[in-house]
Amino acid sequence: MPSTKQIKPQTCRWHSFEKSGELEQAAVAEIQRLASQSIDTRKSFTIVLSGGTTPRRVYEALRHIKTDWRSWHVYYGDERCLPIGDAERNSRMAAEAWLDHVEIPATQIHTIPAEKGAALASEEYSRIVNNVAVFDLVLLGLGEDGHTASLFPNHELGDQPGAPATLAVFDAAKPPPQRVSLSARRLSETRNVMFLITGKSKTQAVADWRSQKPIPASVISPEHGVDIYIENELIRTDPSAS
Repeated sequence: MPSTKQIKPQTCRWHSFEKSGELEQAAVAEIQRLASQSIDTRKSFTIVLSGGTTPRRVYEALRHIKTDWRSWHVYYGDERCLPIGDAERNSRMAAEAWLDHVEIPATQIHTIPAEKGAALASEEYSRIVNNVAVFDLVLLGLGEDGHTASLFPNHELGDQPGAPATLAVFDAAKPPPQRVSLSARRLSETRNVMFLITGKSKTQAVADWRSQKPIPASVISPEHGVDIYIENELIRTDPSAS
């Protein structure tokens, strides 16, 4: 059975915005601030990317910020096991929206080799992410069922101390069935976590999260808590009234 035991309780800071555009603008500004702070302090900035529509708009805006791109190191929170270049891969979306347009060295963009299948790709990517002690920023989204990255309800979440860095997923709740995901434990080993949440379809998942029901997103528990950028309507709406 999947584990329900967390490493530590999750601390949430909710940042609500009237419009999705305002949310995206605030997220870009915060990412730029964190990158500048990290580069000034540690000479590098390690970021873990999420897939999805909202992150895509954020990535498109990130093209235009002023930063030392040579100091950025990019990783992925999860990937679908599809051929290289497939339109549904998170890495292709991020490349088209952002990474192909900036001067991050190719050797510092670490894609998940998901075209090799979940088992082998998970094994190979674990060796890559284990070279990073602590990420600077992890970007995450929220699914209608409460999933984040490719950590789905009633599946292994990897949220216990000592859990592997990556998980091979063979029966994802949405296609394609095979995926690779960083574990909740590894996603929590970061200085900052930013959830980006828009869309009315997320209302029930947000309500469950805020009422402390055990959805996958609730087990991401870095030492300094998580920041949740969310549209106002998702907090105001009572899903039981619909």
